[in-house]
Amino acid sequence: MSQCLIAITIALIFLPANVQALVDGLYCGSQNCYDVLGVNRGDSKVVIARAYRRLARKYHPDLYKGKDAEEKFQLIAKAYEVLKDEEERSNYDYMLDNPELVYRHYYRYYRKRVSPKVDIRIVGLVSVTVISLIQYFAGLNRYNDAIRYALKDPRYRNQALDLAKSKGLWDTSKKKGKRSKEEIRAEEEQILRSVLEESLDIRGGYGKPSIFDVLFFKLCFSPVYLFNYLRWYFRWIWKFSINKQPYGPDEQIYLTRKKLKLSATQWDALPSDKQVNLSSQQLWIEENFKTFSAEMEEEMRVKNANNNKYKMY
Repeated sequence: MSQCLIAITIALIFLPANVQALVDGLYCGSQNCYDVLGVNRGDSKVVIARAYRRLARKYHPDLYKGKDAEEKFQLIAKAYEVLKDEEERSNYDYMLDNPELVYRHYYRYYRKRVSPKVDIRIVGLVSVTVISLIQYFAGLNRYNDAIRYALKDPRYRNQALDLAKSKGLWDTSKKKGKRSKEEIRAEEEQILRSVLEESLDIRGGYGKPSIFDVLFFKLCFSPVYLFNYLRWYFRWIWKFSINKQPYGPDEQIYLTRKKLKLSATQWDALPSDKQVNLSSQQLWIEENFKTFSAEMEEEMRVKNANNNKYKMY
């Protein structure tokens, strides 16, 4: 690509202003591509292809023994390459019809060669799809890690076992049929896992992923998200800035998160009692936030003072 750009720059600097329509280095050089193949400008692709095959057989280096065999064959191939492609042929006809627009001919010629061969829209769609798949499966892996951790924790495992028994899902009979111990254990683990998935409220970064949270669907539904945001924004202005109504529970959570600089995922990961405690302190009021910050700093100072690692300093 860089070599092509350098060639364009040199051509633009040193090319004379009175250059003819046929330019060395562009298309068929000083030869007319139509004349090379012996066709007219109005001929169809079928006629051009037939002429190319006839000349290619005639001047093929294995059959034609002239000294200029290779040069002729390459020129014929170049002419066909230009005229078989609709865009390339259109650019070439434009050059023949507008010989004075030299700089534009160089631009159109090299743009075709430097520009990507694949539609940029396809590249973008594939990229977004790949990113979305990575997002979803990464979230699914984190969720499975959380479930596996809960299955190993005695508290959650015993709770799941009690729920499974109360629902009649746990087979306590001694007759297990002809199944092996490994098969029975795998079935019991699957029962406990399904119970945990139903009963556990896993939030935050370890929550169960949804396809509607990945980039692909975010972009697809972006107009809906924009409309909902604008509706929420003007509703907030009307209710709380103009009418001075008191904040509801959802608004208090939003203001608390915003003041603490927590995302929705980080907030959901907090224990419920801590969420209630933080919301009740009305941290969006500056005086309350200063008091809260001072308490947190003092708590951290005391904690560090009792930590042997920090006592060394």
